[in-house]
Amino acid sequence: MFESIFENIKKNKPIVHCITNFVTVNDCANIILAAGGSPTMAHHKDEVEEITENSSSLVLNMGNVHDTDAMILAGKKSNEVNNPVVLDPVGLGASKLRNDTFETLSKNIKFSVIRGNISEIKAAYNKKSSTKGVDADEKDEVKEDNLKDTVYMAKALSKKTNSVIVISGAIDIVANREKAYIIKNGHPIMAKVTGTGCMSTALIGALVGASRDNVLEGASLAVAVMGVSGEIAYKKMIKYEGGTMMFRMFLIDAISNMTCDVLNGGINIEEM
Repeated sequence: MFESIFENIKKNKPIVHCITNFVTVNDCANIILAAGGSPTMAHHKDEVEEITENSSSLVLNMGNVHDTDAMILAGKKSNEVNNPVVLDPVGLGASKLRNDTFETLSKNIKFSVIRGNISEIKAAYNKKSSTKGVDADEKDEVKEDNLKDTVYMAKALSKKTNSVIVISGAIDIVANREKAYIIKNGHPIMAKVTGTGCMSTALIGALVGASRDNVLEGASLAVAVMGVSGEIAYKKMIKYEGGTMMFRMFLIDAISNMTCDVLNGGINIEEM
């Protein structure tokens, strides 16, 4: 299953329309290109419907919270033409504006995937503020001793939203209402580079855009590719005595050079 999805992105070359965080827009575009897709970053409300209609998937990132009207127009058009919509609820729980924006988007758009850190997903689940910003609260970190409870929450939120739920962290969880994949790849340094979460969301958009009939597996594969690439990038960074900027470069390189053999040799994934 994962191998066929991986090959689909090279074969289908999905066009991924991103209305994303201006802080990370360049990295998101480069991640999509590295994976074999084609990014478009149209934000103006007078063209987003036309751009979306000719795309394979749509990625919405709430870091760009001021483009809500454009997001709604693009999201509705994506739903109309049956394109997957991936939402990254950046900073959800940090402010009333972000909470209200999430509610507005949820009422107007059907999401295929919602990806966030544990604090953001908890805020989506219980509608209570649980974070002071885009970083997850340390007390909310996904660990072995709370893994089952967190999977339960992800499945419950999936049932409520009819979306695949992705929780990013030291342990990643990708779940629908019936099944969850637990992914234990990546490196802690990824949290020290701005935009790795946004890049992961963009990568999900590319993979589910290429295999829209396998959203759960496509999202899981994207998370795994990101994690394995992070491990490869860290090893190269250490080899060349680099730091976080070099890591960022090697991360994108690893994704562009990813093969099924490399992925299968490094992936740490199990079903729950």
